[in-house]
Amino acid sequence: MRAGERDRVAALRLVLSELQKAEKEGDGDELAVLRRERKRRREAAEAYRQAAREDLADREDLEAQLIEQYLPAELTDEELDALVRTAVQETGAESPRDMGRAIKHVMSAAGGRADGKRVSTKVKEAMQSGTGRRSSDLAGPDDPRR
Repeated sequence: MRAGERDRVAALRLVLSELQKAEKEGDGDELAVLRRERKRRREAAEAYRQAAREDLADREDLEAQLIEQYLPAELTDEELDALVRTAVQETGAESPRDMGRAIKHVMSAAGGRADGKRVSTKVKEAMQSGTGRRSSDLAGPDDPRR
């Protein structure tokens, strides 16, 4: 271990510990563990920044970036928008009450490659702008698709 990689080794040891704990508890989804740990690091960094502790926030950011190297690439905005449009159309989501169904559909289709907060925001935008509407909703009164 080189002196410059101490932070990296420490972060990897923490992640390894969490993976072993999850395996012991019967949770075999390693990607879910990595996503959870990345989210914890991001939240901790935000809390440290609010407390004016940039040094600790930078360390948490570094650990989050390290964990991201072991996760599949996030969906691009275009890919996520396409999934959201499909989900809104297939679930027939029209009101804020229906957002949960659409979000659940997108999350399962994304296979863990999209953050839940990001998906929620995209679904809300799609429903407000009407881009996910069904073709029968867009058809005129004399259109046979109605």
